[in-house]
Amino acid sequence: MGRLTVSLCGVTLDNPVIPASGTFGFGYEFADYYDINELGTFSFKGTTAEPRFGNATPRIAETPAGMLNAVGLQNPGVERVIAEELPKLKRVFKKPVMANVSGFSIAEYAEVVGKLDQEDQIGWFEVNISCPNVHGGGMSFGTDPRAAAEVTRAVRKMTKKPILLKLSPNVSDVTEIARAVESEGADGVSLINTLLGMKIDIARRKPLLGNITGGLSGPAVFPVAVRMVYQTARAVKIPVVGMGGVARAEDVIEMMLAGATAVEVGAANLVDPYACRNIIRDLPGVMDKYKIENLQDIIGGANK
Repeated sequence: MGRLTVSLCGVTLDNPVIPASGTFGFGYEFADYYDINELGTFSFKGTTAEPRFGNATPRIAETPAGMLNAVGLQNPGVERVIAEELPKLKRVFKKPVMANVSGFSIAEYAEVVGKLDQEDQIGWFEVNISCPNVHGGGMSFGTDPRAAAEVTRAVRKMTKKPILLKLSPNVSDVTEIARAVESEGADGVSLINTLLGMKIDIARRKPLLGNITGGLSGPAVFPVAVRMVYQTARAVKIPVVGMGGVARAEDVIEMMLAGATAVEVGAANLVDPYACRNIIRDLPGVMDKYKIENLQDIIGGANK
């Protein structure tokens, strides 16, 4: 076991750094920049049963210390992911990968997980019940404890692999949702997804995004994410994967002290394709600075 090694739902990671879904494609796109096997793992692009073009453009807007996105789960659909994307990934990535899945009905979540379950490279499922940029799915399941529990129950029947439910910050009490999915067999939770926001084009006097609203990510949301990870880690017994504005090795340490077993990096990948690699390489020096011998030992340290 190395200094950076952690165990996520029984699967060993060389380090806790995970590029977040929607910011790293299907992984192989980044293999031209560096050896992506340096990563702990990554969560691939959110996948639905059928192909999706996504929302109307424009879909991205810069904000102070962050960005808004309203991509809307653009993806080629689960059949093409299996037939085309995963074989390309397998040529360059030799570790288990996290499959991010979404849906517009409970049956769709179950269908996508059932089809992907046969793929041996998939080590975990990250079930996205928190996307704020689609209508009739995503966040509508993640803001109601009963609906979140129903999705978890349906997905749990389709796989024996670990399932992590990706939770929304756009709720009054995230711990209520976390406990609901834990009670129905979730092996872990990941949080936070983006905060719902919008931007006005002053010159046009209209909303800038084609979807009107979008998800806010980037350093601006980091303190909110740390707070919610801290609260959730105290409320459940299953592992928590923390994300939201992580951009530096110090942010990874802070998230882990709040209770995260592993940490996802999102918007930073869109600014710098080397972001995750650099964070991983910086971690040993930051650990030395703060006299941290092993990352596994600090998980939830601020909770004690």
